[in-house]
Amino acid sequence: MLSVVIITKNESAHIARCLESVAWADEIIVLDSGSEDNTVAICRRYTDKVFETDWPGFGIQKQRAVDKATQPWILSIDADEQVTPELRKALEQAMSHTHIAGFEIPRLSSYCGRQIRHGGWWPDHVLRLFQRERGRFTEDLVHERIIVDGTVQRLTTPLLHEAFVDPNEVLHKINSYSSLGAEKLYLAGKRTTLLQAIVKGFWTFFRTYCLKAAFLDGEQGLMLAISNAEGTYYKYLKLLDMQHGKEPKA
Repeated sequence: MLSVVIITKNESAHIARCLESVAWADEIIVLDSGSEDNTVAICRRYTDKVFETDWPGFGIQKQRAVDKATQPWILSIDADEQVTPELRKALEQAMSHTHIAGFEIPRLSSYCGRQIRHGGWWPDHVLRLFQRERGRFTEDLVHERIIVDGTVQRLTTPLLHEAFVDPNEVLHKINSYSSLGAEKLYLAGKRTTLLQAIVKGFWTFFRTYCLKAAFLDGEQGLMLAISNAEGTYYKYLKLLDMQHGKEPKA
């Protein structure tokens, strides 16, 4: 009944754990966009449906994976996410409710070795399980969404997410996602100033660390608030560069 769809690029540090956690699924579809490590080789140990393609953005790429699926239900997960045995049972039970178009799953994310319970990271409900004929991804470059035709319900068992393993990965993702975010804002007609970039960065830190209580997650909570602020600041700084005719570099 279930097709798992995953998009990848240079995910050798995560992908084996991800694929092992969904090896029970009826079908696993992987779309890789130019990995330079052994991601593709690892994926082929778990499924023969591994496709290498270009990179059009998150939304379009994930929909491409869905279009290759054959089962009535789709579970879309990222390479750094894992389905626990408890979540597997919840998913199997959910798929018996054919009158429901999709299900949101609470995502429990870890940051540099600690599961984060504050800072706006928990419970992070994400729509990931849906009926193939009743849902599709938006075409956003980043922060894509699944839109379904019908009722959506929530599960209570979490999906595990290794958001950031170490500071190197933090810096890499800040750079990559801030570039994509800037491009998305630019294409939407948004414009900014240096002062606005600074203010938005400070506000993001204050909201994450103080208002959303990331301080309760110890030093990782502080690190999270700082990296969130940096991501916001650089996104708007890169948008400013685009206004001056420069392309952001991921």
